Amino acid sequence: MHKHRMSRAIALGGLALAGALVSLAAAADDGSSGAPANVSGKLLLTGGVSEIGGAAGGGLTPWAVIGGYGTNDQIGANAFYTRVNTQDYHLDDAGVMVGLYNRVEVSFAQQRFDTEKVGGLLGLGNGFTFKQNVIGVKVRLFGDAVLDQDSWMPQVSVGMQYKKNNQDAVVKYVGAKRSQGTDYYISATKLFLSQSLLLDATVRFTKANQLGILGFGGDKNNSYQAEFEGSAAYLLSRNWAIGAEYRQKPDNLGIAREDNWYDAFVAWAPTKHVSLTLAYANLGNIVIKDNQHGLYASVQVGF
Repeated sequence: MHKHRMSRAIALGGLALAGALVSLAAAADDGSSGAPANVSGKLLLTGGVSEIGGAAGGGLTPWAVIGGYGTNDQIGANAFYTRVNTQDYHLDDAGVMVGLYNRVEVSFAQQRFDTEKVGGLLGLGNGFTFKQNVIGVKVRLFGDAVLDQDSWMPQVSVGMQYKKNNQDAVVKYVGAKRSQGTDYYISATKLFLSQSLLLDATVRFTKANQLGILGFGGDKNNSYQAEFEGSAAYLLSRNWAIGAEYRQKPDNLGIAREDNWYDAFVAWAPTKHVSLTLAYANLGNIVIKDNQHGLYASVQVGF
């Protein structure tokens, strides 16, 4: 019961922060402070949504864009909540992100992976939950996905995500070497405004098993591996986008085969302060259950 109360408190805290972000953005937009607005200068949807690790991007993979709607002399911020349901598991994911002057992004996310009845089959107990905290930093190196429309140069950013899992003994029992680790990635994002098309390619260097939910490294491999992640999004209008993503995964554990992930999504942003994302996600094998697929739903608020 204590864990459930803590989970609710985290979610409510995220929503409270989100409300504060929206209020701040509204005050800046209506000029009530008497000063020029210093937030929300980017085009709608060009800041991406919140990736499962907290960074700005698609649902499964980060993009090179800096999150929020702040331009070079502005600050942007988002708070998000995501739920992923498959046949045998579910994941709750909540976090916050701040984008500074379209140059640096700092993020935090907490992932809670519920094993449901599979936990009982594994001897852990029904509803056994892994909790992982993710701290991320992203830096734009060069290019501007929105402004560089007269050039083929993409926006390029580098990032890292430090992850710490709370189930050290369990992940080591299944063969992982550590319960904490760091992913490093480089992303290139190109927006073709006249074609209403966004493309992203990311290379991630990682040891993470199932995002880190099952620890880092394993009996099959304990070295960093370069994994490809890609996204494509088509803007149906200024408020709607559809797209697809693909994410390669390392396969480090002999006891639990790991498959690559993909999804197809639709995102709706009625304003710069709110966006909703729905996706069908195929996650393949997770521990002892094959063909895990289902609904991905996420809400993001901010400016």
